[in-house]
Amino acid sequence: MFDTLGRRLTNMFGSFRRKGRLTEADVDAVLREIRVALLEADVNLLVVKSFMATVKEQLVGSDVIQSLTPDQTIIKIVRDALVDILGTEATKFNYGPQPPTVILMCGLQGSGKTTTTAKLARWLISQGKKPMLAACDLQRPAAIKQLEVLGEQIGVPVFAGQPGGDPVKTAQEALARCKYLMNDVLIVDTAGRTTVDDALMAELGNIARTVKPNEAFLVLDSTTGQESVNVAEAFRAKVEITGAIFTKMDGDTRGGAVLSVRAATGVPVRFLGMGEQVETLDLFDPVRVAERILGMGDVLALIDTMQNAVAGNEEEVASMEQRAMRGDMDFDMMLSMFGMMRKMGPFKKVLGMIPGLAHQIPEEALDQVDERKLDRIKAIIQSMTPRERKNPDLINSSRRKRIARGSGTQVEDVNALIKQLNEMRRGMKQMGSMQKKMRKFDPRRRFWNDQKKKKGDRNDDGKLN
Repeated sequence: MFDTLGRRLTNMFGSFRRKGRLTEADVDAVLREIRVALLEADVNLLVVKSFMATVKEQLVGSDVIQSLTPDQTIIKIVRDALVDILGTEATKFNYGPQPPTVILMCGLQGSGKTTTTAKLARWLISQGKKPMLAACDLQRPAAIKQLEVLGEQIGVPVFAGQPGGDPVKTAQEALARCKYLMNDVLIVDTAGRTTVDDALMAELGNIARTVKPNEAFLVLDSTTGQESVNVAEAFRAKVEITGAIFTKMDGDTRGGAVLSVRAATGVPVRFLGMGEQVETLDLFDPVRVAERILGMGDVLALIDTMQNAVAGNEEEVASMEQRAMRGDMDFDMMLSMFGMMRKMGPFKKVLGMIPGLAHQIPEEALDQVDERKLDRIKAIIQSMTPRERKNPDLINSSRRKRIARGSGTQVEDVNALIKQLNEMRRGMKQMGSMQKKMRKFDPRRRFWNDQKKKKGDRNDDGKLN
């Protein structure tokens, strides 16, 4: 996701690395490139204008922040503006005061609403909830069958009405059944249309008044670009939408819809659908998304995904996180990471999380990613001695030839893997350093530190917490 925008911005930032101060011409060039990049990403024009005004105000007259290079100064300003436009407020899941919590799913036909309903149920299970699904899209018998199949796949009961029946009555009966079975969440899948129409909105409004949802999620297809803004405004005018879920993010390289909807309509983005599998639903985090757009990768998402892949071995994951942020990686750690990748989803998605690689790999190369190459990487690493894995600097020319023979690969493959490890080291170390510097210059962090000092907020060792 956001590949086109991210690549363009990353290339632009690189041109300022050797400058000691941002001149007026530099600022104009930055603003021009950012504007073009956003428009090419299909971001809403009004949103682009507002974003440009914010960035320009910060850039004009900016000196290089102490200890930061000019490109990092620009990145910080653009990052903060992206976070603001994506939403800085923390949006907690609105569970009802007493079970069951009711979630209303709405959206146009073809947006992935039914699949997303099952994905959300699976996410709720991971949060310790016991969901139930209600098939209220009675216009399409295939939608009922699809939800029943997905429900069986994730082990969640489905209450289905009769094809052509009354969706409002079905939703009401589903709520009663949910209470009887003592499920604590009911997710209502409603009918969609190819376009917004009065019949769709009237039916949706009647269901909402009947079940009184705690959350109403609008499912949007990320590939529709600026049209998502019009759809969101139409639904928001009839139903109290509490959040948007964008689907098909794995197939959208522009990402303009995500940047546009929240800024143009005020509807917060809550989840992102990253694939067709039921486990590919990510909780939306504006900071992570902003940093991925800027080519900073998403170490936190990478670690989260690793934690899910190695559940029950949290100490190992915590150690890997600390070492990764220090840039202290070796081939043993890389082998462990690649071993987990088969449990983490598509390899292309994982690559996008790695700092230093996210926007350096050509798009055509990403499209040709062959997950069987993991077996080749494994063979190369396993052909190294324990000392070579711990200290790759030991691997000279003769050792590389030996490793290539032992793994059935070419010396060029060994060289490429060593280069990849070094790039990952540098990228993660820079990411860790960047995060420390950004926290240092974050006025909100300084404010809370000052408050702690004033209050004498100290721990048992006498140190400030």
